[in-house]
Amino acid sequence: MPQRLVITGRSQEPRGRFAQELRRLRIERGLSLRELAKAVGWDASLFSKMENGQTLGGPEVVQALDQFYGTPGLLVTLWELAVADPTQFKEQYRRYMVLESEALSLWHYGATTIHGLLQTAGYAREALAAGGIEGEKLEQQVEARLGRQQLLEGGNAPPFRTILSEAALRTSLRETQAWREQLEYLLEAAERPNITLQVIPFGMGLHGLVNTEVTYLRLPGGRTVAHTENDIHGELVEEDGRVERLQRTYDAVRDLALPPAESRKFVLRMLEEVPCEPST
Repeated sequence: MPQRLVITGRSQEPRGRFAQELRRLRIERGLSLRELAKAVGWDASLFSKMENGQTLGGPEVVQALDQFYGTPGLLVTLWELAVADPTQFKEQYRRYMVLESEALSLWHYGATTIHGLLQTAGYAREALAAGGIEGEKLEQQVEARLGRQQLLEGGNAPPFRTILSEAALRTSLRETQAWREQLEYLLEAAERPNITLQVIPFGMGLHGLVNTEVTYLRLPGGRTVAHTENDIHGELVEEDGRVERLQRTYDAVRDLALPPAESRKFVLRMLEEVPCEPST
């Protein structure tokens, strides 16, 4: 295969390219970061971090920059590519992330944690920090995880079923308000037509996935793969026989779970148990 021709000499990595384009457009206008901040209405430190690749910013600020620079859609497109870029994640997850983005439907069982596609920023930050990620890298990983959630948004979003053990819902965050926000987000997400939430209370007893987090992806062409995970190891399962056995186990677990309506009431009762932060 002939070597890929690089015309611009700029980064071929989405996050790096996005940062370079932001800096190029500002310099071509002859603006300082402070001048840009004054013109667009965001803090200069945010633009500095975006141009250095420390953060991608949010869609609102990127749209404002597109409008300011007269580059309709260019920066938003680069931002979307950077957010969805699987190379932001650990090597072991890269192939899974690519397949997740292609999935026609997804099924999940959470033994102890909430799936990344349904995590708030507060939950994602504490979960990633517990895995040893810190500092600038932590914020990048939180941002990348939240960016994945676009998969479940819009009219063409794939169906997503999550079955959560009561253990996953009893393992609260350290900050009370952050935990309230996570439970509220679960309830909001469960109202979407493409998302089904079910809960397995403790009283249902032991089952085949009691210690295993698993996600199934139905891919174009009818193939299904599974991703299993615990605190120290994740595995992408693609062999048909193993996937079939895991799927039978998942079906049995689903039969133990509360129906969606009862599951939402279960989460609501848990939310009511969380104390409200006193007003200041």
